[in-house]
Amino acid sequence: MDIAYWIVAALLAVFYLYGGGKKAVQSQEQLRPMMGWVDQIPMPFVRAIGVLEILGAVGLILPPLTGIAPGLAIAAAIGLVLIQVGGIVVHVSRGETRQIGLNIALLAAAAAAAWLGTTWL
Repeated sequence: MDIAYWIVAALLAVFYLYGGGKKAVQSQEQLRPMMGWVDQIPMPFVRAIGVLEILGAVGLILPPLTGIAPGLAIAAAIGLVLIQVGGIVVHVSRGETRQIGLNIALLAAAAAAAWLGTTWL
């Protein structure tokens, strides 16, 4: 179970550090080609999502790695699940039902990380 957690958590952390970092620092014009939804959401909110994704990635790795409050990894994974639920809602509201595949895969991976992280409780 530990090996499975680290594989899932590492993959999620890399993805969210990259995606969250882009949302946190790039302009709306730079994000638009890859994320068309940034036109409908205020940029401070896009930046907040990026920061939350970065914090989620760090939360998946640091607590279990250091042994300090490892239960926070579960909270981080649940937070990432909620971010993906929000992403699915945005895509469906924009009629982009074909684009929710990645959201569903990330939601499932984050849910798996939350479940696998229960081994530390």
